[in-house]
Amino acid sequence: MTDTLIPNGCNTNGPVENGYFKKGCNPFAQTGRSKLQNKRAALNQQIIKQMRMRAGAENLLKATSNNKVREQVVLELSYVNSDLQLLMEQLEGLNSSVEVYQNVQETSSIPLIPLGLKETKDVDFSVPLKDFILEHYSEDGSNFQDQIDDLMDQRQACRTPSRNPSGVDLLANYFSQLSFLETRFFSPTRQLGIFFTWYDSFTGMPVCQQNISLEKASMLFNMAALYSQIGTRVDRQTQAGLEEAIAAFQKSAGVLHFLKETFTHTPSYDMSPAMLSMLIRLMLAQAQECMFEQITLPGIRNEFFSLLKMAQEAAKVGETYSQVHQSMSQTPIKNNVPFFWTTMSHLKTNHYTSLAHYFVSTALLDHQLTPTDDEDKQEKALSQLYDAMPEGRSPLDILKNKDDRRRIGKAHLQRSIMGHEEAIRTHSCCRHLQKLDILSDILQAGLKRSLTKFDQNDKEDEFTDYMLAPDIISKTEKKAEMEIPSTTKGPLSVFSAKQRWSAPRTVRLRLQERDLGFTLKGDAPVQIQSLDPLCPASAEGLREGDYIVAVGDTECKWMGVSDVMKLLKDVDEEGVDIRVVSMMDSSSQPMPTKSATYCGGLPKTYSMICLAYDEDDKNPKSRKVAKKPSFLSWGLKNKKSNSTLSLPTADYNGPWNRPTYPNSCNESALY
Repeated sequence: MTDTLIPNGCNTNGPVENGYFKKGCNPFAQTGRSKLQNKRAALNQQIIKQMRMRAGAENLLKATSNNKVREQVVLELSYVNSDLQLLMEQLEGLNSSVEVYQNVQETSSIPLIPLGLKETKDVDFSVPLKDFILEHYSEDGSNFQDQIDDLMDQRQACRTPSRNPSGVDLLANYFSQLSFLETRFFSPTRQLGIFFTWYDSFTGMPVCQQNISLEKASMLFNMAALYSQIGTRVDRQTQAGLEEAIAAFQKSAGVLHFLKETFTHTPSYDMSPAMLSMLIRLMLAQAQECMFEQITLPGIRNEFFSLLKMAQEAAKVGETYSQVHQSMSQTPIKNNVPFFWTTMSHLKTNHYTSLAHYFVSTALLDHQLTPTDDEDKQEKALSQLYDAMPEGRSPLDILKNKDDRRRIGKAHLQRSIMGHEEAIRTHSCCRHLQKLDILSDILQAGLKRSLTKFDQNDKEDEFTDYMLAPDIISKTEKKAEMEIPSTTKGPLSVFSAKQRWSAPRTVRLRLQERDLGFTLKGDAPVQIQSLDPLCPASAEGLREGDYIVAVGDTECKWMGVSDVMKLLKDVDEEGVDIRVVSMMDSSSQPMPTKSATYCGGLPKTYSMICLAYDEDDKNPKSRKVAKKPSFLSWGLKNKKSNSTLSLPTADYNGPWNRPTYPNSCNESALY
């Protein structure tokens, strides 16, 4: 997609000419993804209109006692509810349009499911921020109009991020600025009068609050959604593309996990703990599927051990999708998740489980035990395939008995055929799945392959009561795991109010036989591990798991292992002092209730008063952005004034390399 970027390229992380910064995609670009997002925005507005009508009708129904009026209102309510249901179905259709997000060159891979971006309404920071600056900081707020305009422009750009790392950086950058904004302008004792409105990604229901935590949580959700869209977009017919897809889905799961653990009382159902848990499982299942495709990309050798390995890998993918399907089938998630998602997860469960049984049957039917084979190795491999051996037979007996191998192999083929038939039946039950021709071709090819193998091993004179093949134990060499971006893993997430810490201790480090007696781990801050209990540092009071916060006079909370090792490599016989802290047990200390929805006594439900105006009725003033200083360079415009308001600029080396949260930031909404 064509991006509207800064004049000197999209890779600029430092200061940018003319005050421009990375912007989102052109919202008017006629691409499939932009058309889909525009439809989503239009549907959200129609849902708001119907909700207003329903609220008005319900109020009138409560207020009137006239039977004729009540009958007319009830009839009107039935029409409104019907329209709302139709709009919900249209929104479900948009969430089911996964083909728009797939790679255009994809011809042989099963489509993946991306998350749609949450939509929002415009927010005018100008008047509330200028009033607060005048009242709280005793400065003329109009002096900061350009910086406020920059902040609003950046928020507007976040509504249409490009589907690449630059788009993720844009969202992460704005998320960082929200922490600065919260510290300097959002007081816990008063409301600023800024209303943030976001729409549920699945139901389209609006949520409006004055709490900036809703904005931060929604930005994290969109960051995870963008990662999922990047993962579905890549070319999965190459190793590089699969690596990118795996990393994208694992990061998406990591961001969702951070959102779930940080904002636990979000009023929007798409960010509820139950929904986020399901989405995390979905992202990890898709990452595991890409790992399976990565293994099979060079081809699968028709060899006994290779086939058993691939069977367990396929069983692992089927198992993860089975867990996703179970999560989607629970109430109330199943009432909000698109039917397409549920059927797709069920389809993939059957498809990959059938592949696992096909691989086992091929290993048993095509490869007989010969004198040159390693019996012990094959026996061990087969014994690790099942929880309990078929019919209580030993693995070696099955391997040596040709009839048993054939009977068990055909039993696995039967389960493979039944699984593929169930996947095809599931495919035919969903109209959105029927649109995916690639998926239909893959399922039909899998069934045909199993049927052909069964016919090749079927004898006309054979009459056998086929056994039921046992389940295959799932196993993988590389398990999909959440990968939390460094923005959420830095010292502010370690040294937070969630943890209890000891007071800093000074420890003298001395060399003993050219060794300090421990190793380091972690990115920032580093942690002590593998501590030798007999080393001098241990005698000085250093403990396993301590965090190093300073070496000599150098603070190292922001340093990784390599930087800290550079500080320690010049330790001489006299040694060097380090300061460390220890994490204390916080289980006995009650943690304050986390909430992203508190807004000064306002109800947690959507306020119709906040929706009394429509975006189409507003006529925002046009703003010049051609001659601007670096955005958010607060307090730098008039260098002679002793301003008490001075925000750092957003020009730093990449939002993922070093978090820009201030140490004095009020983290009440984050943790």
